[in-house]
Parts: sequence; structure tokens; C-alpha cells
Amino acid sequence: MDRVPAAALHRVRRAPSTLARYYRSLRPHPAAELVPQPHPWLRALGMVAVVLLGAWLGLLIVGDVRVPVGPMNTTMTLRPSFTGGTKINVSPLGALELNSHEAPVRLDVNVDQLDPGRSQELVDHPERISGLQQEITRDVEHGTLDLAVRSCVAVVAGATALGLAVYRRPRRALAAGGLAFTLLAASGATAYATWNPESVLEPKFSGLLSSAPSLVGNARSIVTEFNVYQQELARLVTNVTKLYDVTSTLPAYQPDPTTIRVLHVSDIHLNPASWKIIASLVKQYDVNVIVDSGDTMDHGTAAENRFLDPIADLGAPYVWVRGNHDSLTTQRYLERIKNVHVLDDGRAVSIAGLRFAGTGDPQFTPDRSVTPGGDRAEELAGARLATALRDQKAAGRPVDIAIAHEPTAARQVDGDVPLVLAGHLHHEGTEIMKYGTRLRIEGSTGGSGLRAVERQYPAPIEASILYLDRTTRRLQAWDEIRLGGLGETTAEVTRHLAKENQPGGSPAPGTTPPSTPPAGRSGATPAPSAP
Repeated sequence: MDRVPAAALHRVRRAPSTLARYYRSLRPHPAAELVPQPHPWLRALGMVAVVLLGAWLGLLIVGDVRVPVGPMNTTMTLRPSFTGGTKINVSPLGALELNSHEAPVRLDVNVDQLDPGRSQELVDHPERISGLQQEITRDVEHGTLDLAVRSCVAVVAGATALGLAVYRRPRRALAAGGLAFTLLAASGATAYATWNPESVLEPKFSGLLSSAPSLVGNARSIVTEFNVYQQELARLVTNVTKLYDVTSTLPAYQPDPTTIRVLHVSDIHLNPASWKIIASLVKQYDVNVIVDSGDTMDHGTAAENRFLDPIADLGAPYVWVRGNHDSLTTQRYLERIKNVHVLDDGRAVSIAGLRFAGTGDPQFTPDRSVTPGGDRAEELAGARLATALRDQKAAGRPVDIAIAHEPTAARQVDGDVPLVLAGHLHHEGTEIMKYGTRLRIEGSTGGSGLRAVERQYPAPIEASILYLDRTTRRLQAWDEIRLGGLGETTAEVTRHLAKENQPGGSPAPGTTPPSTPPAGRSGATPAPSAP
């Protein structure tokens, strides 16, 4: 029998597998399933959220540092913030805020407790305060360095841990940690670039500390002591130590003997609570004279006159000009109260070493039978006041502070007096006008009166303490006092320095007012209308 060729035998053996592949090829192939991938910007947004949340959690859990600063034990922490700055919490007395830097992180310093031995030595031996300056500066520098290192570790660890929990990929987690470190480094560089050591001169107080503005020194010492950072920081620590030492008894405010203190109030609008507030401020700040820039009443009727009687017992001379809610009946009643000096039509008076001149508002708006004169009437009243100021200077008795109710009238004296006070707008403000005169507008010391109940949020009660040099009779600094309105219990005091009195500042224009307005002086810009 002939032998089968090997090639034919091989084809026969492969036939089953060939048939199997053929029939498999006839089967329909399953369609490939497409998994939608997230959009790149959604992935980036998710990464940013993980980085920010993880960094914040890291700072919250392990980002604080305990640092001894002089006799105090403190805790320093970095917190996310839109405005930056430094907040010093002196529990339970309150807090003060410093505009120390502009960056998306805020430095929180909590005063935890005092070392009894070190604090008692400081109180008993005040001569050791001189060496305390360098010690405090050194402590703060070391604490800030430790805080920077710990914060870096905290944000990197927090972002990495959260990234690992969310993505479950080490590479993504490490990327989150790196981005967190980059964000913190950029924030630190911004804070360093915008660091302002002079911010300690203009703190914002809240809580019980608002009743102790001498915590960082009085106006005279602030102006004359320019070694800002070390000296003022040491002063802050020293006074906080004294505050704790006397527990709940706050130290009395100690004004400099060469400083004249003027309390500026305005727009009381028949709020009886204002008299108690004013009397308290007069006593606490040892005020030399009170200036009221008008709208003490609401309708100016004779029935309202008895509301004015407490002025006689406020404890300081009271200088007053008529507002658009004060009538001539109101003015005549005030003229009969002891210790009240009513200024109108440029009349001047000397009180507490300062010379004041003022004019009443030419309009009485509650009288609906008279058509208001508008801004033109205010400009004419201001022009008459400016003429009186120039006459006073020509007679050798220059005025230090001018007063008008409406800012439109007050703007007409630009160049004729160093300082002019006004109200009417129910919010405070200050500016240096074109020819060097400083315009200071006071808010409502009555919290807008009965109008407070017409708003969704109550209007605050505002007043200011102005510090003037007794020799030059120029403004050195002022404290803005802001109390919570109807039903609120907040209190804030913000210290401001006249720019010419800050370190490196130059004398303000118009320090020596000209006897006549500068050539080419134009009319003032009308102020916006207000109640």
C-alpha cells in the first residue's frame, strides 16, 4: 500500500483547528465599550479643591506653634484669609487686628497665659522693659520661623493625604502635595513683599480692649517714637501683661499732657442713649472739648428741646452748629444751656487752647413750606464761613478747626483752615482736599435715630476722638469709635495717624493756611445727598 504524502497528512491533521478558526470568524465581535473621560478643566478643578481642602485641614490639625513671647505663652497659627493681616486674641479681653500684610493667609496669635514669675518681675521692675524689646523681637522671629516650617509640613502632608484618599494614586497625591507647597510659598512671598511693620501704630480693637486704646501708646508717643516695630511691640506685650495682672480691671487711659483731645459727634437724631455714650467717652478719654456738627434733633420742634438738657452735665465744653434737622428754635434753646457754645455765620470761640469757627446749615428740611436751596445754598454758606476764616487770620487770630454740618459747605473752606469737621452723611470719612485742608466727616452718633428700625441691619453708633498737638494745634491722630446699633453689643476702636506724622512722612500741605484762597480756586464738588 502506497504511503500517504507527509504534506497531505499535515493538512488533514490541521483541518479541525482551521475549521474552528473559520467558524469563530463568523461570530459577531462584541462592540468596544467607551468609558467617558472627565473634561480636563473638571479634573484641574477637582485637584485644586483637594489641594485647598487638604492644606486647610493640615493647618487646622498640626499647623500651630506654641511660642513664648516675653512673659506670655502664645499660640501662632496661619489661617486662610481673603485680606491677610494679623489678629491678636487676648482672651477674654477681646482682640486687635493689624493690617500687617496683604496675602491669602492671616497670622493668628492667641495669648494663652502668662508665666507668673516672668510677668510679676516685669510689673515689679519696669526698668527691665528696655531689654524686653530685643527679647520680644527675637521670640517673634523664632516663632515665625518655626511656624513657617511647621505650616509647610502641615499643608504638604494634608494635601498629600487627602489626594491619596481621593485618587488612590501615589503620583496624584504627590502632585497635590507639591501644589500645596507652591501655594504656601507664593503666599509667604506675597506677605513678605507687603509686610508693613508700621501697622502696629494703627490697630483695630474689639471686645473689652476697645475701652483701652492706650494699649499701644498715646497719640504723642506714637508720633515721636519712630523705632516702630520693637518699641511698639514691646509696649503691646507690656500692657497686655498689666491687663492680665489686674484681671478684670482695665487700666485707665493716660493721655499725654501735651495733647488736646476733641470728641467729634454728629447726627444724634434724638437718640437718648447717645448722651450716656458721650459722657462715658468724655470721662474715659479725658476729653477737653466736644464738637457736635449738627442734626441733634429730628424735627426741630419746641417739644423736643428738653432732650437737650443732659448736655449741661456731660463734663466738657460743648461746641455746636445747626444741622438741617435743627431749627432756630433749637438753636436759641441751646444758647441758654451752660457750657454750650453755638457757632453760626462764622462766629469764632477759643476753648481748651483751640480756636473754633462754624456756621449753621442754611436749610431746615423738616419745614415743607420752604423750597430747599440745595447745594447752591450750602456753597454760599461755606463761602461766608471761608470769608470769616480769612478775616480771623488777618486779625491775628487764625482758626484751628472749622465746623459745618454739610460736607458741601465744609469743602468751601479748603486752604483757609487746617481742619474742618462735618457730618450729615451718617458714615465717617476723611480726606485731604486740593489746597491742604483735611475734611473729617463723622458718622451718626445716634445710630441714625429712629431710622435705625427702618433698615434690615441697624446703623452703627459712631464718634471720633481727635488728638491735636497743644503747641502746633495740628491733628496728630484720631480714634474711630464704632458701636453696634440697635440690639447689637459690638465695639471697635480703630487708631489712625495723620500721614504727615507717620515715620518718613512729610508735613501736610496747608500746615500754615494762606490768608486768601489760592489763585484759580474753583468751587467744591457737591457731596451726595443724605438724610
